Amino acid sequence: MTTQKLILVGHGMVGHRFVEALRARDDADRWQVTILCEETFPAYDRVGLSSYVGNWDPKELALAGNDYLGDGSVELRLGERAEVIDRDARKVTTSSGAVLEYDALVLATGSYPFVPPVPGHDSDKCFVYRTLDDLDGIRAATEAAGPGATGVVVGGGLLGLEAANALRLLGMSPHVVEFAPRLMPLQVDEGGGALLARLVTELGLSVHTGVGTAGVEKTDDGLRVELSDGSTIDAALLVFSAGVRPSDQLARAAGLEVGDRGGIVTDIGCRTSDPEIYAIGECAAIEGRCYGLVAPGYSSAEVAVDRLLGGAAEFPGADLSTKLKLLGVDVASFGDAHATTEGALEVVLSDAAKGTYAKLVVSDDAKTLLGGILVGDASPYASLRPLVGRELPGDPAALISPAGEKPGAGSLPDDAEVCSCNAVTKGSICGAIAEGACDIAQVKACTNAGTTCGGCLPTIKQLLASSGVVLSKALCEHFEQSRAELFQIVQATDTRTFSGLIAKYGKGAGCDICKPVVASILASTDSGHILHPKQAGLQDTNDHFLANIQKNGTYSVVPRMPGGECTPEQLIVIGEVARDFGLYTKVTGGQRIDLFGARVEQLPAIWQRLVAAGMESGQAYGKSLRTVKSCVGSTWCRYGVQDSVGMAVSLELRYRGLRSPHKLKFGVSGCARECAEARGKDVGVIATESGWNLYVCGNGGQSPKHAQLLAGGLDDETLVRYIDRFLMFYIRTADRLQRTAPWLEAMDGGLDHLKAVVCADSLGIGADLETAMAKHVEGYKDEWAGVLEDPEKLSRFVSFVNAPEEADPTVQFDESGARKIPVLMGMPIMPDVAR
Repeated sequence: MTTQKLILVGHGMVGHRFVEALRARDDADRWQVTILCEETFPAYDRVGLSSYVGNWDPKELALAGNDYLGDGSVELRLGERAEVIDRDARKVTTSSGAVLEYDALVLATGSYPFVPPVPGHDSDKCFVYRTLDDLDGIRAATEAAGPGATGVVVGGGLLGLEAANALRLLGMSPHVVEFAPRLMPLQVDEGGGALLARLVTELGLSVHTGVGTAGVEKTDDGLRVELSDGSTIDAALLVFSAGVRPSDQLARAAGLEVGDRGGIVTDIGCRTSDPEIYAIGECAAIEGRCYGLVAPGYSSAEVAVDRLLGGAAEFPGADLSTKLKLLGVDVASFGDAHATTEGALEVVLSDAAKGTYAKLVVSDDAKTLLGGILVGDASPYASLRPLVGRELPGDPAALISPAGEKPGAGSLPDDAEVCSCNAVTKGSICGAIAEGACDIAQVKACTNAGTTCGGCLPTIKQLLASSGVVLSKALCEHFEQSRAELFQIVQATDTRTFSGLIAKYGKGAGCDICKPVVASILASTDSGHILHPKQAGLQDTNDHFLANIQKNGTYSVVPRMPGGECTPEQLIVIGEVARDFGLYTKVTGGQRIDLFGARVEQLPAIWQRLVAAGMESGQAYGKSLRTVKSCVGSTWCRYGVQDSVGMAVSLELRYRGLRSPHKLKFGVSGCARECAEARGKDVGVIATESGWNLYVCGNGGQSPKHAQLLAGGLDDETLVRYIDRFLMFYIRTADRLQRTAPWLEAMDGGLDHLKAVVCADSLGIGADLETAMAKHVEGYKDEWAGVLEDPEKLSRFVSFVNAPEEADPTVQFDESGARKIPVLMGMPIMPDVAR
């Protein structure tokens, strides 16, 4: 079969989904794909654009596989846009001057922000909120304006409130201007809008509804924004976020049919008025209608792929339901949320004291669910949205009442769509479970459900449970208990040895899974040395020698540097040690200096000199606190509002040596500019004018997660108390090697439950958690200092029993510039610097 040429114009989320689907189904390699991407970044999660604020790393938003490395059938051309389509010759001219031929053309050009044509809208202090470049420009303007400056957002819809939150995180005082009489007018009604306005006002936003923007005038130090009611707002910058329009300019110029209100008109197979050209995503007006959500965009991509491969798929329509968290406030809207159906009834439950609003729209006989709105608490969304158009399983009021019985996933019919983002039904999920998918990760891999917004994960968990899948909680073959249960046993029985624990509560001799876990539990509940004779044999490779083993068999040495601080004398000692032992040095992402290439027998001599210089173990080898990263804060930075360095040092010294289910990383930022990247850490602390904001459960790994706000405006004492409780609750309840982000994701009740436990002491264990942490702080001793003063512990630091004192001549260092690359038997080995 002859290979045909396909050009895809646009590389957003929908464009990437199109390429993934085509490459997965095109077994015969019928299509050679060229992608024209106007942006300099390949496809990224635009839905999560706001998480870029404070992190400023595009890679955090990158969609998996967006570079197509190793796929010879896909060419990605970044920073190159399509300029002209010659339909007769079937050619596209690009911004680089290239002329590309095509057999099929797919337009996935998305949409562009609408900017009202008010006087002054083109000022250099006016921005839009759509791309990474847009946010970089807003960031630069906020830094120039300084902390506390006023920013105006025109538009109070989804993107408008996200933009306002971004300004708030950047240290500004945001004002939101919305022409409609309420915020989010397309998603919520008057009651929901009133509550939403109250909740966001309490978070520091100034809301102006029922007014428009009459003009923008540039002043000496910013802008003066004139509103339609005659009032004005003096601001440093303005962000237009008043909706989007389909990007159909390229299609218009090529003579393709477009809709009366914009958008490239397609049939139900996503084919345009030119049979060789398709349109998908936000730029497409499928049978005359544009859809501005990612889920229908994905559906259109799948339809276009099927048609290109000879199928007859049709666009199935779209679920326009939305569920999101704006400025920490849950908002959800689904079905006929505004009760436009003839005879529709509304059942409303508004609790001003608790800050919640719930409305169900039902048929005139109150038996069929038509839609709903949830503000403040959107937890019922996952079980209610799939019921739209179906008979209700009970009284409508009971379904949204806190005391009422909620419908379970088992009551849904098989054709109910559980994951609206990827159009996955209950039947598909249950089918995957029946074929052996026995946890969330496997269901995701088999069905793609839960891989976009994650709003359906609670329902998937219910389906797993109701399908009879018994998720084993056993730690390993030797312990039937989970890690959390073993922790409770150790704590309640005061068992202090592995042998005693397995003799009474387990079986066999143990393995490399349960031994390190029990060792960690014993360390978490007592201050004994990690290499105590009764614990030493339980440790894994790194803890066995208190150092990180690298890929060439040598070890790395990482002294602790609280808050990134280090005295000149200590820096000199580190340099001398690196020189004398021939070590490769690297400044880590956690503001420390890593020394690579040490042999086991060299470790005590290296640490002897470091300890003598007043340094201690940084515990880069342990499942424990690694670093507390910090910016310079108010001590040096003109934007800093709190002493971030002092707080970082205090936290690191408090929690150093704390053994946990997985490694822990902290960050403390002195202002909302977030130079310490605190929201990418397990514990993130960000300074504000009113105190500290505490974020938790963000971390890296294969699925990076941003931390979520646990509490705001905290004084020093309350901040430390909440962190104490959070850490000890995590240590007691997490599974083996479970980082804080998946721990929170798996927690019943999620963030709300964690807030209740930590901040409101809902379980009544706050004092106990604090006492446990105080015991750790009081009993802390540096592990390497403990080794150096104990001959028995020192005796273990040999490569093998008859190890020579001289270095192995087969291991050398080949210098290249400032780098020292270890060479083993003539082959270079790059140091493993991954932290």
